[in-house]
Amino acid sequence: MNMTFSSPYAHGFARVAAITIPSHPGEPDRNVPEIAAAARQAARQGACIAVFPEMSISGYTLDDLVFSECLLASVEKGIERLAKATSDCAQLIVVGAPLRIAGQIYDCAVFLARGKVIALTPKVFLSSAAYEKRYFTSGAHLPSNVHWYAPQIPGASEAPIGNGIINIEDVAGLAVGAEVGSDGTAARSLALSLAIQGASVIVNPAAYPATLGSDEQQQLLAAATSRRGICAYLHAGAGNGESSSDAAWEGRTFIYQDGSKLAETEPFPSETQIALADIDLTALANRRRRESGFADARAEQPEKPWEIKIRLGVGAAGAATAFDPWANHLCSEQPEVEERGVELVPRPARFPFLPSDQEGIDRACRQTFQIQVYGLQKRLQAVGNPKMVLGVSGGLDSTQALLVCTQVAACLGLDKSQILAYTLPGFATSAGTKSHAYRLCESLGIKCEEIDIRPAARQMLADMGHPFAEGAAQYDVTFENVQAGLRTDYLFRIANHRGGLVIGTGDLSEAALGWCTYGVGDHISHYSVNPGIPKTMLQHMIRWVCRQNLFGDACTQVLKDILAQEISPELIPGGGEKLQSTQDTIGPYELHEFFLYHLLLGREPRDIAYLAHQAWSDKHKGAWPADLPEADRHQYDLETILRWLREFLRRFFTSQFKRTCVPGGPGITSGFGLSPRSDLRMPSDISGRIWIKQVDELLSALEDEK
Repeated sequence: MNMTFSSPYAHGFARVAAITIPSHPGEPDRNVPEIAAAARQAARQGACIAVFPEMSISGYTLDDLVFSECLLASVEKGIERLAKATSDCAQLIVVGAPLRIAGQIYDCAVFLARGKVIALTPKVFLSSAAYEKRYFTSGAHLPSNVHWYAPQIPGASEAPIGNGIINIEDVAGLAVGAEVGSDGTAARSLALSLAIQGASVIVNPAAYPATLGSDEQQQLLAAATSRRGICAYLHAGAGNGESSSDAAWEGRTFIYQDGSKLAETEPFPSETQIALADIDLTALANRRRRESGFADARAEQPEKPWEIKIRLGVGAAGAATAFDPWANHLCSEQPEVEERGVELVPRPARFPFLPSDQEGIDRACRQTFQIQVYGLQKRLQAVGNPKMVLGVSGGLDSTQALLVCTQVAACLGLDKSQILAYTLPGFATSAGTKSHAYRLCESLGIKCEEIDIRPAARQMLADMGHPFAEGAAQYDVTFENVQAGLRTDYLFRIANHRGGLVIGTGDLSEAALGWCTYGVGDHISHYSVNPGIPKTMLQHMIRWVCRQNLFGDACTQVLKDILAQEISPELIPGGGEKLQSTQDTIGPYELHEFFLYHLLLGREPRDIAYLAHQAWSDKHKGAWPADLPEADRHQYDLETILRWLREFLRRFFTSQFKRTCVPGGPGITSGFGLSPRSDLRMPSDISGRIWIKQVDELLSALEDEK
């Protein structure tokens, strides 16, 4: 496979299609052209797999006509024609058909690729409601060595029959298995068995009559199967044109991956409908490697299904699925790639730690807040409910920590005097943020005390002979860390003096970048409440508190003011009206969090850059959280993404020593935290050279193109 950087296939994705067509029961000669046309359309959009409904060659609603030799012969002729009509498609096509095999009739999924029949999967669990046992024999009764006798169809006589796996060698990680129709609702899951044995994609050519709630049930099953099997699940249902004598047919298609819906089409379509989605094979493979139970389940499988290997020619010039729409080498005689085919479907989430919809964001914020409250409550109870000591700067992290402390006090029935809040202004503390700290405490009914750290900082800087003590404007890392360290030192000594625990406020993004003062600064505390939460998620959580008005009108107004201010450590003076900007120094948190998520998922830097460009290159495309202000909706070109990715990788690898010794605190997302005790174990002196080198090579290639 020879793809440019811009192709999804070059980054661990495979585009798939679930398709429903207008059906013509009993007329294979009309169905086959519809199938071929839809398959080619999906191929032009980049799909290397196209699955059609159950018995799509013949139509599903045939009743006793299934026994007709005329019909069965016409079905075979239709498969022959379909194979020929799609022989130039770099695509695995899955259609449904009633077939004569070993003297019986079987309801089969037929796999075709490059003009040949590749394999057959007969339905095993026949539906009693549809009287399928009247017409078909279960595939469970087929001998392992049986073959389909259809010598006129290329590949038919050699094709394996049963529940097996087709490995696509030119799309790494793509392995396909099938279950037919009601096999997907059976008590014993064929799909899970195939997934455990290595199938990353399960296709389900199906035909279900429309009944109240039936679609929701099918989608719940598909979601559960794809989650438990750590796979993708493609469902294509029979619809328009099927007989309505006793039922209606929805013709719905949908695609799930690892429990999440990627795409679907509307029910009761009048024309061909195609659900397209890009399956993240890298994410599936990574989660399977991390789930030790997945390998254990494979060892328990009683028998291994058959496996075959094929090459589709994805990316080859001249094939209808040369899905590299940005490459210049596409053959001119190929149909033009459709506009939607040049972007990942669905687009990668800009904020991968959060759901994409507002309802999901609200639910995630509520659950995260509950986790934070439970964690701190449990820690306090374990040591006799001491006071909670924390510094309140008027910034995001300390604001969220104070909200958690307030809620914990309410849950434990503690007086708010148990919360000892301090503002510790330094050389660059602005009047605005200090005002926010006081107003926030007042709105929550908490006393806020002030300790000016500047005299102690001047003394320390003078003792060490720092030029600042002599009047020089030298604002180096020592100057910053003296202030950060003193703030934490005061809080710990206050906790000793007044019988409390220091509540840490640092978040996940700061830990990833090492943006914390080691040992004596904001790196350490007795217990931390934000360590599993990215910076941008903290913003969403505070917006959620505002929407819910959890702590009253006065608090809500202060929180809105805090959200509107610059993210700043406030350690370097002299910025005029503008605060010292963290993101001007280390880069946008929204990008760094995107990088972190996908790095922890096991992706290569080149793939991370590709996904970031897909997500962030155009602010007018894709979904944004509804409550995110327009001014905060940004976009980044590829060069900007690569330069900040390089900075992220440098900071991430050189800061591991800080993450190996951090206070306790609750994790939020499974597998995407940085705690050395539960999430990320990595040597402190490991080199990030090979990761950074890959980014440098991309930057160099980009520079050469200018």
